[in-house]
Amino acid sequence: MELRLYLNLLRRWWWLVALPAVVIGGVGLATYHRPPTTYGTTVRFTASLPPTVTGDGGFDPNYYSWLTSEYIVGSLSDWITTGKFAQAVSDELAAQGKTISAPAVQASLASDYVRSQLVLFVNTGSADDTRAIAEAAIEVLRTRNAGAFPQLGGVNAVVNALDTPNVGASSPGLRSMLDLPIRLGLGLAAGLALAFAAHYLDPFIRSKDDVELLGLKTLGEIPKVK
Repeated sequence: MELRLYLNLLRRWWWLVALPAVVIGGVGLATYHRPPTTYGTTVRFTASLPPTVTGDGGFDPNYYSWLTSEYIVGSLSDWITTGKFAQAVSDELAAQGKTISAPAVQASLASDYVRSQLVLFVNTGSADDTRAIAEAAIEVLRTRNAGAFPQLGGVNAVVNALDTPNVGASSPGLRSMLDLPIRLGLGLAAGLALAFAAHYLDPFIRSKDDVELLGLKTLGEIPKVK
């Protein structure tokens, strides 16, 4: 189909192309809610066992401390995502007089690690809650990590926070910013599909092009009076 025929098709069925986009856009604007402001902080940690020397075998305690730290921060990163850690943080907050449920704490936490550094991410809808959860999580990581490592025989690993929880507002995610444009684009795509379907199913002959598509020859055409 030539470009001119596409343009004629769109000129004829433009209202069908626009209708889904208008409906979807109207519903989207009527139900639109500004993305809520979220607050986040990031805290980095180092972790290891105290260096110890056993016997006179010539082992370098610092080497084993560095090697152990990589395993510990990996395990701590996994521990942070568990319900037990969230419950411990919730209990620590309760001891400080602040009530935040364990599920809410767990939903606000994320973690990662790179070699021997652990990274804790805290994001909530309140700056105060974010700071409180981060500080409680630091305390739990420092003083209650023995329960996560049965192989340490009840001894806490040494966990040091390298950052102070500085809370800042987070910008809305790209998905929430593009939600309405994506809906409008889908509406236009649906409208184009409807226009092509309507053109295909249209039983009327509207121009000499329609006649020629039937394999017939046209003797002449009466132009539209403008």
